[in-house]
Amino acid sequence: MATSFQVADIRIGSGNLFLIAGPCVIESEDHAIRMAEIIKGVTRSLNFPFIFKASYDKANRTSVRSYRGPGLTEGLRILKKVKNEVHVPVLTDVHETKDVPKVAEVADILQIPAFLCRQTDLIMAAALSERAVNIKKGQFVSPWDMKHAVEKCHTAGNEQVFVTERGSSFGYNNLVVDMRSLTIMRHFAPVVFDATHSVQLPSASHGDDDQPPASSGQPEFIPVLARAAVAAGVDGIFMEVHDNPKEAKSDGPNALESTKLRTVLKELLAVQKGLASAHLTP
Repeated sequence: MATSFQVADIRIGSGNLFLIAGPCVIESEDHAIRMAEIIKGVTRSLNFPFIFKASYDKANRTSVRSYRGPGLTEGLRILKKVKNEVHVPVLTDVHETKDVPKVAEVADILQIPAFLCRQTDLIMAAALSERAVNIKKGQFVSPWDMKHAVEKCHTAGNEQVFVTERGSSFGYNNLVVDMRSLTIMRHFAPVVFDATHSVQLPSASHGDDDQPPASSGQPEFIPVLARAAVAAGVDGIFMEVHDNPKEAKSDGPNALESTKLRTVLKELLAVQKGLASAHLTP
């Protein structure tokens, strides 16, 4: 069964919802700090535990022309500033084993990207850092096979691991979420639901000579999928949140606009409260 553990002042796997949120990629120092402050302001008023997320390098962009981020050194400097000035734990992707030690000096949680969820050396290097590890379930991986990824962390002596569902490939340029996966995976690790990547339409915009190919999305479905996931009993919700999704440098079409965050989180808390009341009713 899922084991709970502590990250900063947040208990993961305890039954209390927490939020992982932020822009897909670090766009600038000012923007990262502003987004962390905006999200913290909302979550603090709702007593909703919050972990800031942004990537220093999106190494899996479809096109070489797409924006990847500020890079390891500058990105970690910015994440450290967010952590120290906004006073929130931070999570970021790591793509290569050689980067793990430097990332672990700053990040509270190391995230294994979905496309790399079967990379044994990367997972074990992240686990050996003694930081918490979030393994995103690949679009091509069954929920029961994620147990093996979790076991790689355990083999390295790290029990601080959780998994994130982000939808499964459904033909080309489309994803579908099997809510059964949330229950299946929670038998062996705490589970987070990624409500924004799950509404992504991967590489649906083919691009042209002036614009690189990019993913599209259906953000109108973020609230309903998030509510369903909370009803299914997830431990946390992952959302890419941006103050101007149309101008975002990565994943804007499937991001949640920051002005909508409060309403969505209040709905999630209401669902959780309703379930708790139902369980207490004889």
